[in-house]
Amino acid sequence: MNISKMRFLLTLTACLFASVVLLAQDKQQKPSDNQFEFNTSSVQLNVDDSSQVTIRLLDKAGKPVKQPFLVYARGNQASRSLTVRPRSSDSSGTLKTTLIAHRPGTFNLTVRTVGNRENRIEMAIPVEIAFPPLQKIDLSGVPERLFTGTTISLAARVFDAKNFLRDDAEVAFSSSDDDVASFDAFGNLTAHQAGKVTITATAGQIRNSVALDVAKNPVVNVALQSNVEQARTGDVIHFQATAFNKLGQPEQDAPIQLSFVARPDDDRGAPASGQIEPDGRFVADTPGLYTIVATSGPNAARATVRIVPRNVQQDIEVVGHGLVPDVFTSDLWVWQGVDGRDYAVTGTWVARGEAFFWDVTDPTNIQLIDTVTVDARTVNDVKVSEDGRICVITREGASNRRNGIVILDVSNPRDVKVLSAYDDELTGGVHNAFIYENHVYAVNNGQRYDIINIEDPAKPYRVGRFELDTPGHSIHDVWIEDGIAYSSNWDDGVQLVDIGGATSGAPFRKFGEAVNPEFGSVLAGSGSPSNPVKMTSYTYPSGWNHAAFPFKSQSANKFYVVAGDEAFPYGDNTFDYAPTIAAGWLHFVDFTDLNNPREVARFEPPLTGSHNFWVEDDILYAAFYNGGLRVVDVSGELMGDLYRQGREIAWFMPSSRESLIPNVPMVWGPQPYKGLIYFSDFHSGLWAVRLVPKGQKSSE
Repeated sequence: MNISKMRFLLTLTACLFASVVLLAQDKQQKPSDNQFEFNTSSVQLNVDDSSQVTIRLLDKAGKPVKQPFLVYARGNQASRSLTVRPRSSDSSGTLKTTLIAHRPGTFNLTVRTVGNRENRIEMAIPVEIAFPPLQKIDLSGVPERLFTGTTISLAARVFDAKNFLRDDAEVAFSSSDDDVASFDAFGNLTAHQAGKVTITATAGQIRNSVALDVAKNPVVNVALQSNVEQARTGDVIHFQATAFNKLGQPEQDAPIQLSFVARPDDDRGAPASGQIEPDGRFVADTPGLYTIVATSGPNAARATVRIVPRNVQQDIEVVGHGLVPDVFTSDLWVWQGVDGRDYAVTGTWVARGEAFFWDVTDPTNIQLIDTVTVDARTVNDVKVSEDGRICVITREGASNRRNGIVILDVSNPRDVKVLSAYDDELTGGVHNAFIYENHVYAVNNGQRYDIINIEDPAKPYRVGRFELDTPGHSIHDVWIEDGIAYSSNWDDGVQLVDIGGATSGAPFRKFGEAVNPEFGSVLAGSGSPSNPVKMTSYTYPSGWNHAAFPFKSQSANKFYVVAGDEAFPYGDNTFDYAPTIAAGWLHFVDFTDLNNPREVARFEPPLTGSHNFWVEDDILYAAFYNGGLRVVDVSGELMGDLYRQGREIAWFMPSSRESLIPNVPMVWGPQPYKGLIYFSDFHSGLWAVRLVPKGQKSSE
């Protein structure tokens, strides 16, 4: 019997024994008649107000039950809207907790006992935070003058007395003289004749009015040019539209609207889709002929481009597999050892606190060579230093609740040595970590990352930390490139923090450009491991920001950060050992302009959600949980829906009858390494695969 099968049988025996014990306990610990009592049936608050709620756990006779319990807010962005402090009781069975309102909305104050899921008691009361009164309307898109026969689109943003943007407020537009200019039902303003007009935006009891001059349209001609006549799906084409007067001079004030019509190559009724921006950028999702139309009043110009298939598809073939049949596998790291051989380390999740070390020098014969066991349930993250000598593993669920990180000597991966453990103020659990220039950046208790000096790995010590000050802030991951830390902070999005990289202007100076002295005077030298300084950030509405990866696109002279979601809106079936479907996608944020980051593209395969990912040489390697491994072409300028554009090079669904959940893919994280793609699968362990030309067999 091989070691893996023996380990599996031992674990199965232990699980069966534990199940018998739990069943016996359940007979003694039936769901009781205990219930929670609140001193109020509901809570009403205004923004910035607070209220105290008393909660007691009582038995059926109305006497206090001396058992600890948890209390927290539930609802859309509840953690950012409502602070609950404290969030846990002692063993007295009574808790006085304070609620602090930050943002309007309706939430539940939920309380539940600690213990087996089957025996938990849970109750909730509603909490309503009132919307402040509306205060102002900001108008954008209003020109100094408008030409007859042209149409513009106005945008209005409504703010309340607490300066919250109120997307729920309905805005109505009106004109003082519809003969001069009038609105349609969607806020589009069309000029009919020369004159003066006042336009007004109204929301509830507030309004904003702007006077506008309408002039006779001087435009007699519109020209439209592009930089190419043929492109692939996913290529961004730049169109330049110009309006001219009768003297042949450009009219800069003339509004020009861009649209397109398409004739797809597919004659079976398939849609021809694409995206065009007001600045003239256009991208097509499907092959065909696309005619771009530029209009300014009655004047129009057209330009046609042919879009051909991107044709980047390849196959994936399996090279090797290191099976982990009895526990869930978490993250991985692959590196070249000091002896010149290739190695990998994988973590484990809700198991025995193990990290597995593998020899992958021959990827067709991946061998387990050592196991390190620490006091933890989960070893979620594993990282190896650039010189291949130090490995850091994270700990969660330690029996003594000390958690923290463990620092290992991996100079000889066949005989890994524990050098030290660091848990000072890291008792809440370290979920992720990163090693950069003799420092470990450890994500601590989901709240901040602590920065730990490991110049002497046997004697680590803290030198700094970074934590946001927003209500309900949290953090999941941190990644470091060129002295800039990219942390993923859920509702607070991606945070870019200088830990020394801004000294060289990295990564925001233009390609090939020397350091800008003005930029340096603001940021150079200000950030360091002992003094991390926030530079900029980007948030998006879902609040699912789970991971981030920066990359410079040499082919587009752009600097992007990929921000990845993680969500399980359909439920997480992990503890039922059944398939789970994830949700979310990858957001591509253009950070080329430090002060104006903007989301420009997405990659969203259907019926799955992202986890960890890596970009190298304009290729994205992404784990999409139940959607497997995805390999994506991210070369050139990025815009629109990358999945629909045919940029996916290949995808692979790992399958093993011997895995923890047989034949159910759940890809956790990939890493490209020496021409191969290594990835960890939550259910089945470590894999090595390679890209091959379409239809080519390994024997070819």
